[in-house]
Amino acid sequence: MRPRTLRTVLAALTASLAAAGCLTAAGPAAAQGRHPAANACSPSVSLTGFSDALDKTTYDGTYVGNLSALARDRRGTVAALSDRSSLFRLDARTLEPRGVIPLADEDGAALDAEGLVADIPHSRLRSSGGTPTGTYLVSSETEPSVRRYSRTGEPLGRLPVPDDLRTAPDGRARVNGSFEGLTLLPGGRTLLASMEYPLAGDPADLVRFQTWQRTRHGDFRLGARYTYRTGPGLGVSEVTATPDGRLLVLERGFTSGVGNTVRLHLADRPGRGGTVLRKRLLADLADCPSLGATAEQPQPNPLLDNFEGLAVTGRSGGRLEVLVVSDDNRNDVQTTRFLRLRVRA
Repeated sequence: MRPRTLRTVLAALTASLAAAGCLTAAGPAAAQGRHPAANACSPSVSLTGFSDALDKTTYDGTYVGNLSALARDRRGTVAALSDRSSLFRLDARTLEPRGVIPLADEDGAALDAEGLVADIPHSRLRSSGGTPTGTYLVSSETEPSVRRYSRTGEPLGRLPVPDDLRTAPDGRARVNGSFEGLTLLPGGRTLLASMEYPLAGDPADLVRFQTWQRTRHGDFRLGARYTYRTGPGLGVSEVTATPDGRLLVLERGFTSGVGNTVRLHLADRPGRGGTVLRKRLLADLADCPSLGATAEQPQPNPLLDNFEGLAVTGRSGGRLEVLVVSDDNRNDVQTTRFLRLRVRA
């Protein structure tokens, strides 16, 4: 698939928005105007649209892809993290890029960036220059690590990480299998990182969720650890907190010649009922309507791809509005695809 210019795809997207009044999927406009229940993936989840508009594009000289995490940001924007060390700010409605900042570690090296939190103070304090305060928290699965960055991308420090969660041979985590998800619970006091795969010596379906507690000085100290059971052969590709503190957990797997498995679960609020997080299935995304989506490789549903980022962006009619994005790995048979879901949690 040849890269397309951002101007071309955004023009098409703008025309689609003008016609439908919201982000829509490919296919008949009438299919987008129906009640969300008509596009049900399950009794709890409906698909309100998808967009491939940013697939194989560039913005300000930076490839828009390899997207591994999403976070609701301020001023009507969504932050989108590339695992190739770029952080994009997207318009929350149109998904048009509004800015990009490079990220690096303390030595200037690139990160395998996988998890993202936009840490915005509840007081809405502003600096003396009028710039919004707040930082980004970014997890990398190389060491693994969690770093804090300024709004312009300068590294401001690292959080402590338990020795056994470090990548082998220093710890028990497998290479490319550690801090894949990152979320801040309501109230801003508890940060949680989800491991993608089990530690060496753990059962094949058990992954660890590590928390940190914010101190009164604004730093984070190590907190409780939780366990979560995945489906057979699946890993945790993302976790994000709901407004009531429970967790939306995206489980993902891939089988050559078959395609992706992507399931959305709702898990307990950490700290309620012990250290084992129970879950219930909200939807298998293979059961969503395809809405005209196409795939460049075999998939159980052509809508599916390597979905890796997840964020709650608002509420509508008593349901959560959830944005999901896939990591195309800059691969011609994969797509940078956004899904908009409505979730009854």
